[in-house]
Amino acid sequence: MSGLRFVFLLFIFFVSGCSQASDEGYTAGDLRGFNHMADSGVNSFSVNGYGGTLTGNSCCIMLPDKWRPGLKAHIEWEVDPHTAPPFPGFKDRAKFNSWKNALEGSFQKHSTIVDIPQYGKERCGLTVHFLPCNQVKVTTVCSGYGTPNYPIKEPLNMKEPASCPA
Repeated sequence: MSGLRFVFLLFIFFVSGCSQASDEGYTAGDLRGFNHMADSGVNSFSVNGYGGTLTGNSCCIMLPDKWRPGLKAHIEWEVDPHTAPPFPGFKDRAKFNSWKNALEGSFQKHSTIVDIPQYGKERCGLTVHFLPCNQVKVTTVCSGYGTPNYPIKEPLNMKEPASCPA
């Protein structure tokens, strides 16, 4: 019985990835995001191919055990600028389909590459902050957004300026 229990625990440990260090010198951590834009919603995002969420922590992103200069995050995200017409309801199928096409056609896809800030032994995955003008900031710190030691200070619900920097 203990052999079967061992195999089961080994299997659970293997599939739980978010707390497992690999032999290649990488460790998995949470991937999370914050939308700071008042006028747009972030529908989805990924970092280096790993999918994240704005609704809490998602598992996982692999980060090297040791930070090195030039470490990058390739971030892709989709934004809903809220420009589609109002939802017409489900009764009229043609109106619904027209609305759905307008909604999905208004989504905007963006991507950027940013430096991953230096970290030491303590890191808690990667947190991505989506700012107006398609700007993005990332951090690996363990303290939460809004705490004194958190490096990203921009407020939530920021309005898009009349013109964005080039």
